[in-house]
Amino acid sequence: MADDTYTVERSTTIAAPPHRVYEQIADLRNWPNWSPWEDLDPDLRRTYSGPAAGTGAVYEWSGNRRAGEGRMEITRAENPSDVAIALDFVRPFKSHSETAFTIGPVEDGSRVTWRMTGRRTLGLRIFGIFRSMESLVGKDFEKGLARLKAHTEAAS
Repeated sequence: MADDTYTVERSTTIAAPPHRVYEQIADLRNWPNWSPWEDLDPDLRRTYSGPAAGTGAVYEWSGNRRAGEGRMEITRAENPSDVAIALDFVRPFKSHSETAFTIGPVEDGSRVTWRMTGRRTLGLRIFGIFRSMESLVGKDFEKGLARLKAHTEAAS
């Protein structure tokens, strides 16, 4: 049933080749440079495990009430076109989502699409009474893609 799931998706064009964009996404240690959630908690605790980048790389965080606690693991990485991530939140409520980045060449650089899909848990359904995932996460994706664009273009 469509009401049991959600999908949020945003895209942008970055004036850099796909492999440069891929490097920023597939190495989770680069996420503090552009992630829209990095400024939610100046004392955010981060841990990394697994390989430095690509499939099996893991990023875990724990922070204040706004940042919450969770884990990301890259489940598929195909340089320079795709990165898939299993995203699990522990708090403020438990949820599991699949996140994917697709990166394709365009005339002036790369087209990047960020998509998140997941099931509407009871916590998300209750939260959804006040705000939809589209309105909540969509703005964050826009902010993150703008930061990814600025950071990647400055580094190219």
